[in-house]
Amino acid sequence: MADFKKILVVADPNQNEQPALSRAAFLAKRTGAHITLFLSIYDFSYEMTTMLSSDEREAMRNGILNQRREWLEEVAKPLSDAKLDYEIKVTWHNRPYESIIHEVLEGGHDVLFKSTHEHHTLKAVIFTPTDWHLLRKCPVPVMLVKDHEWPAKGVVLAAVNCGSEDEAHQQLDDKITRQAQALAKCIEGDLHLVTAYPGTPVNIAIEIPEFDPHAYTQAMKEHHEKQAKSQAESFGIASDHIHVREGLPEDVIPAIAEDLDAELVVMGTVGRTGISAALIGNTAEHVIDRLVSDVLALKPDGFKSPLDK
Repeated sequence: MADFKKILVVADPNQNEQPALSRAAFLAKRTGAHITLFLSIYDFSYEMTTMLSSDEREAMRNGILNQRREWLEEVAKPLSDAKLDYEIKVTWHNRPYESIIHEVLEGGHDVLFKSTHEHHTLKAVIFTPTDWHLLRKCPVPVMLVKDHEWPAKGVVLAAVNCGSEDEAHQQLDDKITRQAQALAKCIEGDLHLVTAYPGTPVNIAIEIPEFDPHAYTQAMKEHHEKQAKSQAESFGIASDHIHVREGLPEDVIPAIAEDLDAELVVMGTVGRTGISAALIGNTAEHVIDRLVSDVLALKPDGFKSPLDK
């Protein structure tokens, strides 16, 4: 996290409590990072007020923008009190995720922080359409924050894909582990590593009588354990902090995160090329949707946002 020098925090206009800002301030105190508190607002009714001239509509918009800036100044008062380096930006845009990504690109920000909403009845995090757009299209790491504190000695969980021989996947695994390690050091937390390996494909077991499902599963387990151990040793992670479990990643990662009561899960999204470059990997999407901890989602090297023209 030490290489994140410019943090963009998306303000939540619907509540005074700003978990993402609190989390960014927590880290900025330890890293000296600059914080930009950003709010994108829009009210369609002001665009449809045909009885007003364009100048009058502009004046009304500016009045609203100024009101929100004043509100943000109050929200940011703890930053001022802590003598942190910060600024405030408010913009009028009908698509929040586009204005956020444009600010990321134009402002040269290293990471994006945004609060999520917890559904207390279901004990689950509710992700908005804006959240998903940012996860799919934002070119920098996205930190989705829930309303809780990071206690001392909390668990940071690096979710990696140790079974892949693909170089791009291995580079992303290193990136995930490196960022998770930096965060764990920053908050004096414990770093854990998790990877999932597939069980025996049922169709193969049925169609090929001589196929040995037990031997297959054992071989997959040993391969993933070997790769996970190698990854952990490269980053100085203790052997008892390695978690290798059979199953789908969308089942294994949330389960391990819950078992460890992890404060943060660091994971990657699958990069694609061509027309589907804006899509987050299906596996990553399913994992994120089931996590109740904070999530730091990283893009592969070379990812380019579809909004970066």
